[in-house]
Amino acid sequence: MKTTGIPDSHALGVDVQFLQILVALDERVTEAVRAACCPSCGGRLDRADYPRKPRAGGLAAGAEGWCTRLSLCCSRDGCRKRATPPSVRFLGRRVYVEVVVILASIHGQLSERAGALRRATGIPARTVRRWLSWWQSAFLASAVWQEACARLVPAPDTKQLPASLLARFSAATALLDMGRFLGPLTTGSVPDGSRFMLLVM
Repeated sequence: MKTTGIPDSHALGVDVQFLQILVALDERVTEAVRAACCPSCGGRLDRADYPRKPRAGGLAAGAEGWCTRLSLCCSRDGCRKRATPPSVRFLGRRVYVEVVVILASIHGQLSERAGALRRATGIPARTVRRWLSWWQSAFLASAVWQEACARLVPAPDTKQLPASLLARFSAATALLDMGRFLGPLTTGSVPDGSRFMLLVM
């Protein structure tokens, strides 16, 4: 069974339709950033996508076809700075796509055996453990988490991240909402990434 809500140990993964929605959202965010012009000089932004070779394990096989990360570059001579929009598909430079990082992390919290985790997700247990460590360290130090603490009262249980954060969104759209929420973490070249994520949802 596929789901776009909160996964449990029996229902894990996303379908092709959900992946198509993520592609469309990334396109809309990119257009919003392009329309705002270069954050450094105000010049016109042109498309300058770059290649990616994403992995999806057994959770979102269709995402392995996402061979480009949408990006923009200033057209003005003397600037030419890159403006890579926030994304709901890619979580920074991680090889695995964002939704897989979220779902596998949650499954890793539920699974006590490395072999069972690998069979369920197609992802090595050590990789999932590294992601769980990230949720407990770098994520907690991020501005995105500080915003979550301010907006979500009481704040999600830090020991249960990312499941406790995902649970705060409506079950029907939880993964989409979580992707939008994490969007500002996916780029360092576009200031105020939260604003662009709000424009397209």
